[in-house]
Amino acid sequence: MLVLTVPVMITFGIFLLAMVMVSIWAYQETTTFSDFALGGRRLGAPVAALSAGASDMSGWLFLGLPGAVYAGGIGATWIAVGLVIGTYLNWRFVAPRLRTYTELADDSVTLSAYLEERFEDTSRVLRIVSATVIVVFFTVYVASGLLAGGVLFEEIFGGGFDFALTVFAVVIVVYTFIGGFRGVSVTHSVQATLMLLAAIALPVTGIGLLGGFDVLQGALADKSGALLDMGAKADFDGGGWAAGEPLGTVAVISLLAWGLGYFGQPHILVRFMSIRSTREIPMARRIGVGWVVVVLAGASLTGLVGIAALKEPLDNPETVFITLSAELVNPWVAGILLVAVLAAIKSTADSQLLVSATALTEDFYRAFLHRRASDASLVVAGRATVVAVALVAYAIARSGGAVLDIVAYAWAGFGAAFGPVIVLSLYWPRMTRAGAMAGIVTGAVTVVLWKRIDPLLGPLETGVYEMVPGVLAATAAALLFGRFVGYPPGRTWSGAMEKQDTPGAPVG
Repeated sequence: MLVLTVPVMITFGIFLLAMVMVSIWAYQETTTFSDFALGGRRLGAPVAALSAGASDMSGWLFLGLPGAVYAGGIGATWIAVGLVIGTYLNWRFVAPRLRTYTELADDSVTLSAYLEERFEDTSRVLRIVSATVIVVFFTVYVASGLLAGGVLFEEIFGGGFDFALTVFAVVIVVYTFIGGFRGVSVTHSVQATLMLLAAIALPVTGIGLLGGFDVLQGALADKSGALLDMGAKADFDGGGWAAGEPLGTVAVISLLAWGLGYFGQPHILVRFMSIRSTREIPMARRIGVGWVVVVLAGASLTGLVGIAALKEPLDNPETVFITLSAELVNPWVAGILLVAVLAAIKSTADSQLLVSATALTEDFYRAFLHRRASDASLVVAGRATVVAVALVAYAIARSGGAVLDIVAYAWAGFGAAFGPVIVLSLYWPRMTRAGAMAGIVTGAVTVVLWKRIDPLLGPLETGVYEMVPGVLAATAAALLFGRFVGYPPGRTWSGAMEKQDTPGAPVG
């Protein structure tokens, strides 16, 4: 646990106060449910790009990823490679069409509403199923954010994990409750900038203090040659590093497969839906991809610097960023760096809370309980569901666990359930409702079952990340049912597709 210092307390206090002030401003700007859920579709390119990145990375950027690299070496960075590729493809192929389609689909504010309108599902079953998947997996995802926040607060302020977790959960709920989507997205720009600076500053400082890259490389080689091998993973037992085993093709594919998850992440896709115009997407793509490359490289380097710079191996590898901040820089700089960790955690947790609340409000409350609900009552319902989701996530987070493991599970759930269906809905005009339903259910169920069955196979255990079988099964089911079961929507979507692909077309 770090020593509580006045500079750290002051920097945390200023940051939290600033976030609350922005949320109060956003509260005054939030008059309709569209404002609460999508910010009125008024985000410019820089805000949309930075908000998408900040809501994407979460606490695992400064806890899980550096911890994985600290424990296993640069072989763990295959995750980062997959994420960079996935980020680019998502902005390039999904963002423009999703922005246009969700507005054409009765100005949908949730993915569930879009899918219902896109496939003309009068039974509303598709909306129920998709919204249920969103709420279930997001509750788990929010739990990972609260867990990361609890770890951070406990390391800095002490008081025990349960107390730290409770304090962080209250802060997140109050901020999201007040500010809604606009407050969340505007502050993400500031938080993403802090995350970028921290991802650069700490590893650069550490490498400078070590004496350069050559010294870093030598120190890593002395610990274990596997730390510098992209094709291997070192074996960390809490007391040091051993050679471990080669990663193998299956392991590399599993790590790269993290990039497949982007196409189905509601908290990222909603940023595409909220951007002001498709004309701003190319600029947003350049900003977003560049940001992701820098922060992932910095986080990975932090794990390597921790191996070389810290005198004793860490009991918990996921605290390497926090420990380095305390040991390598003065307390004021450490406070800023740790605020960046808080920003990473908060920026994802509040996004996930908001998407979950929007799904519950739009896809259950208004769709089935109060179809004529006013904007004022919908906003109230949205804020109430923020609290409800947070309470369940809080209960899950109290059970503990590794941040990266929880994130991996929720990420796979969304990627498999929604990724193939979203892509096919945007590029296959004849896709049917049955195909969408089959893809969502098959993807979600495969992830849940694979997570439980694969470890029970003993010598036959594959070790394949559940994202891989989930996406493959969901794609096969969506294509099979989409081709042979049911009828394509009566509305013609091919014209919108062609218009979207025409350079300079006035869409969005």
